Amino acid sequence: MATFEEELKSLMPTLNRWGKFALLGKRIEVKGKENFVKNGPNLIVGNHIGSYKDIATLFKIVPRPIFFIANKMIFSKKEFNFLIRKHLKRHLKEFGLLLDLAINPLKSAFVNFISSNIAKAGTIPVDIYKGRKVAREKFQEYLKKGRAIIALQGRGRVMKKDANPYVSSFKRGYSIIAYSMYKNEGISVAVTPIAFFGTHIPFMIPAKIRVNIGPPMYIADYMAGGFQETIENFRNALEAKVKSLFLELLKK
Repeated sequence: MATFEEELKSLMPTLNRWGKFALLGKRIEVKGKENFVKNGPNLIVGNHIGSYKDIATLFKIVPRPIFFIANKMIFSKKEFNFLIRKHLKRHLKEFGLLLDLAINPLKSAFVNFISSNIAKAGTIPVDIYKGRKVAREKFQEYLKKGRAIIALQGRGRVMKKDANPYVSSFKRGYSIIAYSMYKNEGISVAVTPIAFFGTHIPFMIPAKIRVNIGPPMYIADYMAGGFQETIENFRNALEAKVKSLFLELLKK
C-alpha cells in the first residue's frame, strides 16, 4: 500500500495543473523562502485569508510534501461545489453567480478531481464548526513521522469586523500540540510562521500574492511556570510574529 508521500508524489503533476487554475491571474512573490524547514517535524502556522488559494500557494512554494486540515465539505462534490459558488457570490455579488455559470465546465472538473483525490494527499477532514480534538491527535501522529503540517489560523477570508482583519486571533491548539510533543514525546517541533497577502483577492482577478516566511520558532524557548503560561506565551509570540511578517508585506 502506497504511503501518503508516494500518493502525493504521483498526484503532484495534476495538482500543479489545478493549482495554476486555482491561482489564475495571480503572481506569487516569496520572501524568506530559505526559512522553510526541509526535514523533520514541522508546523507551518500563518494567517488564512484566501481559502483554497492559500493552500494552492503553499503547494507551489513549500519544498517538501505538506499535509493539512481541510473542511470536510471539500470531500463531497456537492458540498465543495456549494462552497465555490458561495465564495464567488460573497466576493463578486451577482457577477459571481454569472461567473460561476460561465466557468462551470472547468469548475466541475476541478471539483470532481479534488473531491476524489484530496484524501490521497494526506488531508485531514474536519468539521470547521465543531471541536478539533481529533485533528490535533492526528496532527501529532503525523509529526511523529517527521511530516510538515499546515496550520493556518482564520476562516479563509478577511474578517472585516476583527481588530486586524487580515490576521485573526490565534487559537491555542497548535501551541498545545507543540507543547505536548516536547513534554510527552521529547520532540522539538519547528514551527514556521508565515504571512499571506493577496490570496483574498477573488478568483480570476489579476493580482500579486505576497508571502513572507519567518525563521522557525520552538516552544522550548517560551517555557514558563506551567502549561497554561507556556501555551499563552507561545501563542502570543506566534501571533505577534505573523502580524509582523504581514506588516512587512504591506511596506512594499
